[in-house]
Amino acid sequence: MAPIDRCLASMARFSLSQTTRPSVTSLPRLLAPTLVQSRHATAVARKAAPKKRTIPKDFKRHNLKKREFPQYSLCEAMRILRAFEVGKPPTSVKYELHINLKTFRSGPVVKNSVRLPFPVQNDVRIGVICPEDSDIAKEAIAAGAAITGEESLFQAIREERFDFDRLLCHSSSEAALNKAALGKILGPRGLMPNQRMKTIVDDVGKSIRESAGAADFRERQGVIRLAIGQLRHSPEQLKANIQTVLRSVKTDCGALAEDSPKEVHEVIISSTNGPGISLSGKLTHEDDQVTPEALQSVM
Repeated sequence: MAPIDRCLASMARFSLSQTTRPSVTSLPRLLAPTLVQSRHATAVARKAAPKKRTIPKDFKRHNLKKREFPQYSLCEAMRILRAFEVGKPPTSVKYELHINLKTFRSGPVVKNSVRLPFPVQNDVRIGVICPEDSDIAKEAIAAGAAITGEESLFQAIREERFDFDRLLCHSSSEAALNKAALGKILGPRGLMPNQRMKTIVDDVGKSIRESAGAADFRERQGVIRLAIGQLRHSPEQLKANIQTVLRSVKTDCGALAEDSPKEVHEVIISSTNGPGISLSGKLTHEDDQVTPEALQSVM
């Protein structure tokens, strides 16, 4: 009789020789796709990343000579826009000027303040940053300032209580303004005083009288936009305001470096409820349907 250990060894060899590796066909249908997918998952090629769209260096401008719609004279543009504003209060509707520039995207922006011959607003509220209860503050109040002060005015700005439409700063309070760090609040609103915009001044009274009819403009995305007049303005008055703004813009563009050129490409006028109309640069054309005298009075 063979020893018991030899019998056990032969039985073990027999059991191992009978085991077979399961195939895909012997597995249930629910498990087979998973197994096949896992084997071929590494063979799937990765999709190529989409190419980034190249941004042009300058802003796209239309060819004015090949455009489908014409350019209008100032009187004809006013006639069209006034038709859209019938029944509106004359002081609530404003003409707006859009100046399209030929410029690089990464170039410096044009911003300035210009005094219009015929102001758009006569009730502009002006705030002045100056020492509290000083002679400068008294002079500012006498010239027509709506609010003056330093720390009291800074606190009102932090609480976003703006009782003014334009902000001036006396040169003696420039250090206090920088220490207050209000640029994040005043900057987006275009109210931060600075030397370039001539809102940090030495003569407060003179600056208040000059800024009463001033208009601030700033280039954004290659376009300068600003209110240029009201319905009560005549064509000659509107023309004077437009020429003053264009003269200032062209002067600022000419003062830039040669590696960042800017020039006026197109001038468009619109109203509060009216469309944008491209101007030809002339007051009237021979075939206009209206004369400047017919646009003198308010509707």
